[in-house]
Amino acid sequence: MIADLPDLIAKRAELTPENVALEEVATGRRLTYAELDDRAARAAALMAGRGVGAGDRVAILCRNRIEFFELLFGCAKLGAILVPLNWRMPPAELDGLIADAEPVLLFYGASDAAVIARLAAGPAPVSLDEDYAAGIATAVPSRYRPRWPADSTWYLLYTSGTTGRPKGVIYAYRMALANYVNIGSTIELRSTDTVAAFLPLFHTAGINLHALPVLIAGGTVLLLESFDAETLVGLIEAGRLDTFFAVPTVYQALLDHPRFAGAPLDAVRHWGCGGAPLSDCLAGRYRALGVRVCNGMGMTETGPTAFLVDPADAWDRIGSVGKPRLLCSVRIVDRDGRDVADGEVGDLLFAGPGVTPGYWRNEEATRAAFTADGWLRSGDLARRDADGFHYIAGRRKEMFISGGENVYPVEVENVLSAHPAVVDVAVLSEPDAKWGEVGHAFVQLASGARPDDAELVAFCRQRLAAYKVPRRFDFVDDFPRTSAGKIQKHLLGFGGEERRPASAGKGFAARN
Repeated sequence: MIADLPDLIAKRAELTPENVALEEVATGRRLTYAELDDRAARAAALMAGRGVGAGDRVAILCRNRIEFFELLFGCAKLGAILVPLNWRMPPAELDGLIADAEPVLLFYGASDAAVIARLAAGPAPVSLDEDYAAGIATAVPSRYRPRWPADSTWYLLYTSGTTGRPKGVIYAYRMALANYVNIGSTIELRSTDTVAAFLPLFHTAGINLHALPVLIAGGTVLLLESFDAETLVGLIEAGRLDTFFAVPTVYQALLDHPRFAGAPLDAVRHWGCGGAPLSDCLAGRYRALGVRVCNGMGMTETGPTAFLVDPADAWDRIGSVGKPRLLCSVRIVDRDGRDVADGEVGDLLFAGPGVTPGYWRNEEATRAAFTADGWLRSGDLARRDADGFHYIAGRRKEMFISGGENVYPVEVENVLSAHPAVVDVAVLSEPDAKWGEVGHAFVQLASGARPDDAELVAFCRQRLAAYKVPRRFDFVDDFPRTSAGKIQKHLLGFGGEERRPASAGKGFAARN
């Protein structure tokens, strides 16, 4: 059990008051740690003046900006709970999250004003660019809670929903400290580090990889409203980034930038990847540039850092997510809950101070997520080799049986991704009268490329057992994705269901 934490941002302001904490790249606006702590205290006073108390929820809908962190730390000072909302969701979906969280206040940025105007219900919204900006200037900062109870709720993150309706994952203060240890000890985080935060702040990677750990360490976070390859390449060229974390789709986009390969890539000390599987092909392309992309794995429910390959192993263990991090315990078990032998595939379980206590107001989902002895069921299948390195075999729900043999779609996807014409791929199952189930591949091709089914089948047959080779291929222009870059397979007709129309797939369109 972790003891209560001190006010982390006040403590950091005491230790390094003049260090730059946050910088908005687009505007050039900066806050030192002393200024961030002061403005967080003012934000707490502003919220308290509007009726927010301990345990109350405060929603925020905005792009990446300094005010997000002012309110995050302001809520901690009050004991309130911040609820970041997904600005990619339409109003109908946001209405459901607001009804679930029941926030007392709702802050929003100018970019999302039109969505706010279409919400069906909720508290009166507060503009970050007008009402908040004016209120923070006149608010009188007070010293609220000098200590933060480690097990109480700091913020809620609604899962991005690769398979269904989002659930509110509870983030306790201890999870922030555990993640700081897990990621910080792995990438050798320093108080002099500068990182870019471009992943959305309604997602755990946006907050925790690496923004919040860097703020705890005393480094500088460069805020981008969203991902922009030109801006990121410029920051690398200027030597401004010490560590870097992204999802595979970002790594692919950087490779496509004309100046990226010629940038001083060795100036970045650590390159991390997570959020979705990193294909062997993509990892190999970075190896050719001399970049050790460290593949990892975690969940919103694990804080998120659970696995990450060490840089020394990144090239020799392509495909592995490494070993469990310092404060993360892992088991791989069979269907009866017994530990499997090395090399065998089983269900991946997590435990440790970085694991969520459960889901907001959802006791049924919380009970289902944990074993009787308190291990979190990840829903992922994994194996461990004799040296302790772990490999993710895919989601339990995605595995299918063809002719009596287990097929793990991630293995097939990894092979197809190595085809020179393939940009990305998703493999699902569909019913088959003879074999029970067979693979159905959805393939996104590079511009101008069009291999036929026979070519893709032959490519797979050279690398996979026959029962693993998809029996059907559909070609798509793009995939519906979560904010972490994961393909939303349920929108492709996962489990043999009828595929939704293109309009329902958030940009997905099939072309046969």
